[in-house]
Amino acid sequence: MTKELAFEIQLSVPYDQALEKVAAALKTEGFGILTRIDAQATFKEKIGAEFRPYAILGACNPTLAHRALSRDARAGLMLPCTVTVESTGDTSSVVRIADPDVFLRVGGFETDEALMGIAEEARARLLRAATALGV
Repeated sequence: MTKELAFEIQLSVPYDQALEKVAAALKTEGFGILTRIDAQATFKEKIGAEFRPYAILGACNPTLAHRALSRDARAGLMLPCTVTVESTGDTSSVVRIADPDVFLRVGGFETDEALMGIAEEARARLLRAATALGV
């Protein structure tokens, strides 16, 4: 059985509120938002295409990132943790938080116990943030 790529949470709040809730839930678990890509604005500006409100966030827990990069610089290819927020209607949104355990396995790091331990800790923190969003 394959693992899901991400934790998915349906929210009964508009897009802008979902972004705020996501940032707060991640902050509680030690993650900050390093990057925010506004797909809707980017597609409109670059190719003239209409798109629903959709953000791609780069979330980082500096302590975990430092430990991972100190262990193996290639782990940076999987940083920061990716989180997406998209509008699914006027009063609803969906949040997806990438599962770091899956990405490390895809990257071939499953034999590195130290990196997998860091991924497990990141996964637990992100799962708690996802669970808090669903409350």
